[in-house]
Amino acid sequence: MNDIDQPTTPRNGEAIHATGIEAFLRDSIPGLQGEMVIRQFPGGHSNLTYLVTFGDRELVLRRPPFGTKAKTAHDMSREYRILSALKDTYPYCPAPLAYTEDTDVLGCSFYVMERIRGIIVRHEFPPGLANSPEKIAGLCRKLVQVHHQLHAIDYRQVGLENFGKPAGYVQRQVVGWSKRYRAARTPDAPDFEDIMAWLEEKMPPDFPKPAIIHNDFKLDNVVLDKDNPGNIIGVLDWEMATVGDPLMDLGSSLAYWVQKGDPPEMQAVRFMPSDSQGALNRDELVGLYADLAGWTIDNYDFYYCFGLFRLAAIAQQIYYRFYHGQTKDKRFGTMILGVCALEKAARIKIEQSEL
Repeated sequence: MNDIDQPTTPRNGEAIHATGIEAFLRDSIPGLQGEMVIRQFPGGHSNLTYLVTFGDRELVLRRPPFGTKAKTAHDMSREYRILSALKDTYPYCPAPLAYTEDTDVLGCSFYVMERIRGIIVRHEFPPGLANSPEKIAGLCRKLVQVHHQLHAIDYRQVGLENFGKPAGYVQRQVVGWSKRYRAARTPDAPDFEDIMAWLEEKMPPDFPKPAIIHNDFKLDNVVLDKDNPGNIIGVLDWEMATVGDPLMDLGSSLAYWVQKGDPPEMQAVRFMPSDSQGALNRDELVGLYADLAGWTIDNYDFYYCFGLFRLAAIAQQIYYRFYHGQTKDKRFGTMILGVCALEKAARIKIEQSEL
């Protein structure tokens, strides 16, 4: 069993032509030797990720997906900027190496970073963790600690004071994702109107301590040490990072966390082993985060429900591209199942909520 992500031949319609890339990379990154080889990492559902090798040197190239994109999505410059700002402060960032907006090189903006070679957890834990509930619990605690460590950074001190607009963040997120969901809705998708209305009604005020937020912080976006898989050595996929409400970031992360007792529909779309023996449940994760931050989190239901809705909107945007023939990636055709499961989970939580 190989738990380190292995790149393959690019998917149909997602190959990139090397003519301009090689000259750009050799000019931008000193010391590249040997023949250039480009392969694609098969995971991920948004920005496309490729392994570019020059001999033994491994680089990772990130570019937007092909086809129509959401207006504000897939901003390569933002992703490159935050990695550049955090590289000396947050030890889990891949080192950024080169960025360009010159469409003559690849036809779009893109950036290149060093590869962090390690284990990416997908559907199951690797052998070093799978049979140890204690180690799984320890990794869950580490995951929360690494997330909180990001939120604890003073964004002004790392030059990100203009990276986001924390004032009015919650309202913009609720209104913005509602608009994006409606724009991406297909005839076979739930309308979510009552859930969007509940979120708008229950919005909390702006959190008094805005922070750098990842906005897609989850188990399969961290890299584990191959020799000690209970240790996190990297955090990937920074495309949605900004400065905003850290509790919104926490809620978005918890939306991915399917645990024992969740509806069968959510169990069916689970793609991380968050229901394994030893894994912390969502209440335990929230409690640990609150202890680390020194905060009281009273309105967890809102943040979790927002996370479920936001995740459904993201999945629906991806499914929209498949539904309208903008991508040939067959994985995207199943996204509608996740949208329906998330709608049911949000509805159940709202019915149980005392907010």
